[in-house]
Amino acid sequence: MTTSTDTALLTVLDDWQTAIVANDADAIATFMTDDWIIVSETGITPAARFLDLVRSGALTHSAMQRVGEPHIRHHGDTALLTTRVTNTAHFQGRRFDADEWTTDVFLRTGDHWRCALTHITTRKPD
Repeated sequence: MTTSTDTALLTVLDDWQTAIVANDADAIATFMTDDWIIVSETGITPAARFLDLVRSGALTHSAMQRVGEPHIRHHGDTALLTTRVTNTAHFQGRRFDADEWTTDVFLRTGDHWRCALTHITTRKPD
């Protein structure tokens, strides 16, 4: 059953992905807490580093979308949103096509949800 909070979270995620594809670091930052981190196979990257890469043009995205049904769990003003995401990124001139499982930890402050942590896991082909 999808709740209004689930719908709000998915809207935030979709809008955040739109900002990422627009390569707009300032817009991307509005969806993240100041201490946001992303955890990937290369380790932990803090928000400032991620946003600097976008601002410099060293990291760009040309596509990003959710695939399939999300898994959402609520714990008060914290929500865990896990979903599959496909994206196309360019890092330092090299293209990367990714198919990943992502888990985002969102915190609600007032009427706004912002992401505090993103963890990505590469999806194995079927």
